[in-house]
Amino acid sequence: MSRSRLTWATRFPALLAFGGLVAAATVLGTATAAQAHNYLVSSSPAANQTLTELPATFEITTNEDLLNLDGKGAGFALRIVDAKGLYYGDGCVTVKNATMSVAPQIGAAGSYTVIWQVVSADGHTVSDEFPFTWAPADASAPVSTGTTTPQTCGGTSGGAAPAVPESTAPAASAAPANADLGDVLWIGGAVVAVGLAIGVTIFVVGRRKKDEPAKK
Repeated sequence: MSRSRLTWATRFPALLAFGGLVAAATVLGTATAAQAHNYLVSSSPAANQTLTELPATFEITTNEDLLNLDGKGAGFALRIVDAKGLYYGDGCVTVKNATMSVAPQIGAAGSYTVIWQVVSADGHTVSDEFPFTWAPADASAPVSTGTTTPQTCGGTSGGAAPAVPESTAPAASAAPANADLGDVLWIGGAVVAVGLAIGVTIFVVGRRKKDEPAKK
């Protein structure tokens, strides 16, 4: 066996291994992107914060624009609940870009919990909750009356998240959050095939170049 043939014979498995690594990285990257939901980046009040005066709004801000398809906040909720389980606010949410907000209504001083839900850019709901403390510096601060059940803006806000039409789904989130394993494997197989084709081409071209002097 010639030195040139030995060299390419040993390099070819390495090229195939490299192609496999590229394919694996592509598949993993595709799966990660497909499972991405919006996540909380800031809020007012902040988790565990002690409020001494009411902000302009109570709000939740995520990492990217929210999906408010019906324009009425279907699937969205931002609720303020006191230690007795009473809810404050009329449930009317405003959704703008990456932020959901409500008018700041609250009861007497004490411990409260923010319970929130948004519709992520991929059409899935994301929710969480966190505590905060209300300790008004001004004793004459307005006190709202709580209700035993959460309000829904007269029935026009909140509720189930609407279905996401394909034509309105964000391009970056076109793949379902729980992408089908068969789709992922198909993508991986296609990438592996491309990697193999590149490896074979390099191998053949290299062999031809090495064999040319011997034919003269």
